[in-house]
Amino acid sequence: MGFFWDLLQQSQISNQREHAENLESRVRWLENELNRTQTLLRELILRLENRMGEDLDRDGRVG
Repeated sequence: MGFFWDLLQQSQISNQREHAENLESRVRWLENELNRTQTLLRELILRLENRMGEDLDRDGRVG
């Protein structure tokens, strides 16, 4: 019975490790996606400010 219990525990540990690795991978992907979205928004605001001549993001400057 001890052998089967050890196998079961090892299987559960392996499953948890895979789940953690998948979660870390998803977090990395989300962080990259967030960075790309923030960069796109900054570029969009810059172009809009230059085109409209207004300070849209309230940073005290246009462009």
